[in-house]
Amino acid sequence: MALTIFDTDPNAKPKPKPTFSDDTVGRFHSGRQVDGQPEALSEWRITTGDPVVAKSVAQLFGGEPIETDSTGENFIDVFTDRATVPIVLDGPESIHADMKLWNRNKLVHHCDGSVFLSPDERKGQPCHCPELFAERKAAAKDFMGPAPSITVTFRLADDPELGKFKFQSSSWVMASVLHEYDNDLSAVDGPALAELALELVEFTIKKGKNKGLNVSYYKPVINVLKSYNDAIADER
Repeated sequence: MALTIFDTDPNAKPKPKPTFSDDTVGRFHSGRQVDGQPEALSEWRITTGDPVVAKSVAQLFGGEPIETDSTGENFIDVFTDRATVPIVLDGPESIHADMKLWNRNKLVHHCDGSVFLSPDERKGQPCHCPELFAERKAAAKDFMGPAPSITVTFRLADDPELGKFKFQSSSWVMASVLHEYDNDLSAVDGPALAELALELVEFTIKKGKNKGLNVSYYKPVINVLKSYNDAIADER
């Protein structure tokens, strides 16, 4: 049985809730594209396809929802005024990492740094990536080897019922401390309260042809604080 109450006023008909390709409602970004070129940001940019989620994160972290002409599912931008956001991580499994090399949107190398993870016929076989960390970075820079592919799945500590979010990064700096995150999360019984931050790094090059050059950039950082359940109990 169907009602016809919206036939004469279709604009009042509630829009269907957006569906997403995975179980997340939005993504965090540390940069954006400007005229086809990447631009780093000092505060988090959040994208979503759900106007309710966009409005909620804007109220929590500042900014205004902006609809873009993106053809992807997360077509609403919110440029927040936060470099640090409290999040909830559900154990070590909330951070997934592997190594990937892409060529024209085709995955041509997929490993964990030691053995192939795909395709099936090569899974488990040695990937023959360089042993030294510096050599791995150099190979990736020359598109001759894979780079880190890190995905962090989390909820917002300020509104955990809003849904799950993702942050994806190819940062070698973050890759180098993943074992620390794993240890910190393993030491927490249950969900962990943490901070997802963009941390400013500044230094002066001391050697080589660029000696004396001042360098600055923002790196993504996760600070595991304590048990989320303990944090809730502390607030009571």
